[in-house]
Amino acid sequence: MNREPGARPVFPPEVVVQVKALACELPAESGLPLSRFSRQDLVNAVIQRGITASISGTTIWRWLHDDALRPWQHRSWIFPRDPLFEQKAGRVLDLYQGHWQDQALGNDEFVISADEKTSIQARVRVHPTAAPQPGQSMRVEFEYKRGGALQYLAAWDVRRAKIFGRCVSTTGIVPFGGLVKQVMEQEPYRTAKRVFWIVDNGSSHRGQAARQRLQKDYPHLELVHLPVHASWLNQVEIYFSIIQRKVLTPNDFSSLAAVEQRLLDFQLRYEQTAQPFEWKFTRAELKNLVAKLSLHPTTALAA
Repeated sequence: MNREPGARPVFPPEVVVQVKALACELPAESGLPLSRFSRQDLVNAVIQRGITASISGTTIWRWLHDDALRPWQHRSWIFPRDPLFEQKAGRVLDLYQGHWQDQALGNDEFVISADEKTSIQARVRVHPTAAPQPGQSMRVEFEYKRGGALQYLAAWDVRRAKIFGRCVSTTGIVPFGGLVKQVMEQEPYRTAKRVFWIVDNGSSHRGQAARQRLQKDYPHLELVHLPVHASWLNQVEIYFSIIQRKVLTPNDFSSLAAVEQRLLDFQLRYEQTAQPFEWKFTRAELKNLVAKLSLHPTTALAA
């Protein structure tokens, strides 16, 4: 390291490389009793390993920032374990692009994305919520009484930007069948050529049994299952995230009936200006993702 009085220290490239490599390690692999590195932890580790005699946390942060490395952060992740992950995910992505088995969908064919948002609570605050005022944000009482919980079932028409939903006390085959009936017995779905329903592998609509059960009542219904642990490919989850932000946070309701009323009222409000989601994850991105995951030793795509 060369340093003139008052100048920023200049480190040789090999030091920068070694520091970045260290930041990409898990601390436990080096025998450190840490779950992740902070900037100061990295400073200490760099000096203890003899990479350089001294260095500041700011310098390390600047180097890591250049490569978008943030070892002090983490997020949860589930690696795909469905042996047919790419095949199943590809079918869904094709539907989002308006194709099925290499054929373009017609105007009388529809794509529905459906799921359940479970255990939505009614938290009755012990003191009223205070509205925002100049210099003061909304204040929500920390303590609350439990007012029960409900389940919100929703179906999103991917290409028409239509939302259908209902609130029920519990999930299961019968409540999901009610959602299907709500959609399939109205136009244009009732007389459509085909209606594709994209669902996950929840017990309400799992496997071949669910497909046969639904097609008994609606022969033109095609149930399309996502791979296991791939709800992020289900477009209705985007709508659920909007619900969470705009309707349920903060959770402050006088009763469970008030939760249901707000959910259904928002549904009507949202649909007035709704547009199809701009879905950008395509088969090309899927192929790249599968290739990347196949390099990870714990990935079970080919199990």
